[in-house]
Amino acid sequence: MGPDKKIVLISSGQPSLNPRLVKEADALTDAGYDVTVLYAYWNDWGTLHDEQLFAKRKWRAIRVGGDPLQKRFLWFLSRLIHRLSRFIVQKTGVYMPFGDFAISRSSYFLKEVAKKYEGDLYIAHNLGALPAAADAAARNKKFYGFDAEDFHRQEIDDDINSFHYKICTYLEDKYLPGANYITASSPMIADQYAVLYKRNVTAILNVFPRTAGISIVKNEKKPLKLFWFSQTIGPGRGLELVVEAIGQSRVKCELHLLGKPVGGYKQNLTQLAQDAGIANYNLYFYEPVKASQIFSIGSQFDIGLASETSSCLNRDISLTNKLFTYVQCGLAVVASNTRAQHSLLELYPQTGQVYKNAADLSAILNKYHKNRELLYQTKTAAWQTGQNELNWEMESAKFLKLIENV
Repeated sequence: MGPDKKIVLISSGQPSLNPRLVKEADALTDAGYDVTVLYAYWNDWGTLHDEQLFAKRKWRAIRVGGDPLQKRFLWFLSRLIHRLSRFIVQKTGVYMPFGDFAISRSSYFLKEVAKKYEGDLYIAHNLGALPAAADAAARNKKFYGFDAEDFHRQEIDDDINSFHYKICTYLEDKYLPGANYITASSPMIADQYAVLYKRNVTAILNVFPRTAGISIVKNEKKPLKLFWFSQTIGPGRGLELVVEAIGQSRVKCELHLLGKPVGGYKQNLTQLAQDAGIANYNLYFYEPVKASQIFSIGSQFDIGLASETSSCLNRDISLTNKLFTYVQCGLAVVASNTRAQHSLLELYPQTGQVYKNAADLSAILNKYHKNRELLYQTKTAAWQTGQNELNWEMESAKFLKLIENV
């Protein structure tokens, strides 16, 4: 496949909320491909960030399926089709043809629009986009690929009787065997799909471009500055354990959280912090920012918390954006003991440490508090690892080679 070819990336979410899609679109455009991104409305702040993102990109972005402000009828219709499809599948157990539209609000319109774009390759970036990519490829007699950002059937929990498990399994079994390639965001997720479908699955890590402008700051005496971020701040992300560990350590720490708190969670976590003896002025909340801003913000801190729980198989085998963001920010990575994070920190022990429980995390905080030279060395080593190994420049070469071979 030559670089004059057309590639259509499809997502049921928004580009500004999906750094992985943006990195792929940028890499393909820079390699000379003609790139179009089809996507769907997710939320208002993502829309604002999308506008700023698109202004600096060479690829085209087209929103599909309406939105609650400007294209209300399409928005209403997309929700109606989605809800009716879910209802029919749940009540009857009949997946054809409704299963394709029961997975996400925008799936029907993505499928309708994607087939009108003549691409040489269609890339689906989540299960809600997979039917659209497969159908468009079949109609245009071209190729399609899938990027598994999660192990989707066990993304929420491990209940094999849940509707989520059943609908994800249906879509994966229907479309993944015919995909011309599959990528995954961690080696362990790649292994899961490789075993399921008896085929090669390539791991493309959630890493980011090198950050040559970052300067590592040595924190001599000030409180340890801990950083965590996500699109949403809520329960089940290990933050309660972090607060407990800070309370146990009695170390002067600041906990900085960036994201949109779910209803009531900010008050609950603040109360939990107070109960643990953490003063209000040591707990900070920040609104979501553009993906490009996260590195300048993150580099101000000392420790990046990858506090994921092992509440389901997907959480246990995932390597998140945040973990690699911390590396490029030059932070000491302190990660919970999920299988994937433990494996990565075994490969790169210079970048930080793993904890199993609150006592472990408390001990790590005490160690870095007492030994500021060790903290500085770990931050420096993490950043250097990002420049030399864990970066998008290296992973994108692997990705582009895969595309060329399709």
